[in-house]
Amino acid sequence: MTKSVVKDQNKHVAKKVALYGVLIALAFVFSYVEALIPFSFAIPGMKVGLANLVVVAALYLLGTRTAFGVSVVRIVLVGFTFGNLSTMMFSLSGGLLSFAVMAVCKNKTLLHVEGVSMAGGIAHNIGQLLMAAAVVESAALFYYVPVLLVFGLITGGLIGLTAGQLIKRIRVCVPQ
Repeated sequence: MTKSVVKDQNKHVAKKVALYGVLIALAFVFSYVEALIPFSFAIPGMKVGLANLVVVAALYLLGTRTAFGVSVVRIVLVGFTFGNLSTMMFSLSGGLLSFAVMAVCKNKTLLHVEGVSMAGGIAHNIGQLLMAAAVVESAALFYYVPVLLVFGLITGGLIGLTAGQLIKRIRVCVPQ
């Protein structure tokens, strides 16, 4: 390879690394901002999922592998920074199930961005509920399912609408 080809490849890699870093930082900041907002819902720990805005946008703009990396790295960083192993375990259970559902829905082109995000919101709540039921060894927690389904639909829809607009506006800026 010539020096110019290697230089161009290095430049491309550097741009990608910088972009991934910005996405992870943005998701991290959204998680922090969300932690500062005093929500008072019926179920402890319920959140809107602002950081998922970045994951959904990355899923559509950069692909499954990049979005997965952003999601997992953000969850681990937030867990170590603001939580503990228990909160990280719950976040990972919800985040991994949510991501898997969103990736399948997006790749099957079953839904638009809003629907993919809604499916992810519901899956995140179900994943955390399954983890909580396993930890406390009680199926009684499944009484929360109706509330979690509605909340996941609403917040997932809002995040999806916002992500859809974001994707339209920045699609031209993302290196392919």
